[in-house]
Amino acid sequence: MLVRDAMSTLVLTIGPAHTLRQAAQLMSVRRIGAAVVHDPDTCGLGILTERDILNAVGSGQDPDIETASTHTTTDVVFASPTWTLEEAAEAMTHGGFRHLIVLDGDGPVGIVSVRDIIRCWSPVRRARAEMAL
Repeated sequence: MLVRDAMSTLVLTIGPAHTLRQAAQLMSVRRIGAAVVHDPDTCGLGILTERDILNAVGSGQDPDIETASTHTTTDVVFASPTWTLEEAAEAMTHGGFRHLIVLDGDGPVGIVSVRDIIRCWSPVRRARAEMAL
């Protein structure tokens, strides 16, 4: 199975000036655990995760003042839609993170999470997929 089969195509893209509270609210409404942070000044993509927000708030930082730019991971590993789920899982395990931005062409087309991969690998899901063939 490939990343494109497991990834979420709902990609929340925010700017570096969004506060952590704004990012958390947008992520909560969409029921997702990560947002792509696009900084037009650097033409770069980063990722802000629920864990980044939790760590900031847990350390006493004000989510109404702190911005995404301060908490964004910019040293990002990107996945291709044609990667296998094994390749994605290996990248996550090696890097110690739970989300991969999926790039195809010029920009993000999805995000794949550990939960997405587990969902695909679960015996119930596999059995349903096999029955559909």
